[in-house]
Amino acid sequence: MCIVQTTAVISTAVDLVKAPLIYKGKVRELYDLGENFLIVVTDRISAFDYVLEPAVPEKGNVLNRLSAFWFEKTKSIIGNHVVHSDVDRLGDILVDKEQLRDRIMVTKKADRIDIECVVRGYITGGGWRQYAQTQAVNGIGLPAGLRKNERFPDPIFTPAAKNDIGHDEDISYEEMQLRVGAELAEMLRDKSIALYEYARDYCEARGIVLVDCKFEFGIVDGEVILIDEIFTPDCSRFWAQDKVELDIEIDSMDKEPVRTYLANSGWDQNSRPNPLPEEVIAETSLRYVDIRTRLMGDNK
Repeated sequence: MCIVQTTAVISTAVDLVKAPLIYKGKVRELYDLGENFLIVVTDRISAFDYVLEPAVPEKGNVLNRLSAFWFEKTKSIIGNHVVHSDVDRLGDILVDKEQLRDRIMVTKKADRIDIECVVRGYITGGGWRQYAQTQAVNGIGLPAGLRKNERFPDPIFTPAAKNDIGHDEDISYEEMQLRVGAELAEMLRDKSIALYEYARDYCEARGIVLVDCKFEFGIVDGEVILIDEIFTPDCSRFWAQDKVELDIEIDSMDKEPVRTYLANSGWDQNSRPNPLPEEVIAETSLRYVDIRTRLMGDNK
């Protein structure tokens, strides 16, 4: 299988941006523009806490375009950090505008609220594992007899404490209230659920199940806004409606080919894995393009 590459594959943008690099995440790079930040979304891919090689064609522009799309659609629910995503407005800050087209976002500088706001519409993944052991998820007691991949009558809010080093820590809503205050906790919970319900209905009309998702929020001039990314395959779990079945592992519409390959490769998960096979990269790229096309209705 092969892919017709319509854009360059970007593993890093450090040679393409004439601004200080202040943070390099697994996928995103953050540059300081003075008044604002510049976020560049690369084609890097990670799994099991490792950044893998090679990068995945199209991944970065899919993630960036989806975030821009959803930020625009949800701004009536809550404001967000987007200033613009137009490379042509950045002048000579960019060495090569075409390489970075569709993969940059200029954003407001926000003070991050150190809570990851997770909304679950279905009991699967880590939520299912918690339930199987305790009949609860993040301290929320649930009825007996739920089955894996079953839809909740109403979505549940399961926050996590953000950690810059190591994994985020699942916490109860009561613990979240202690950390950020009852009023802010209630606002973040209610806005997160409203965002999920809006996107869930939008996805359902297009044959896609929005299983769960996570949000990050920040504060600018006293206003709480949505930051980071929103409803992308890297921060949300999507299923094709025709693939949903109880009590099985459902193949999600994201980097599942990478996870499946690594899980079956004999890799010990304690050392850097070998480069991914070409066919795995190709299939993963197609998945990202497919979810973007189905959600945004384009084929560009």
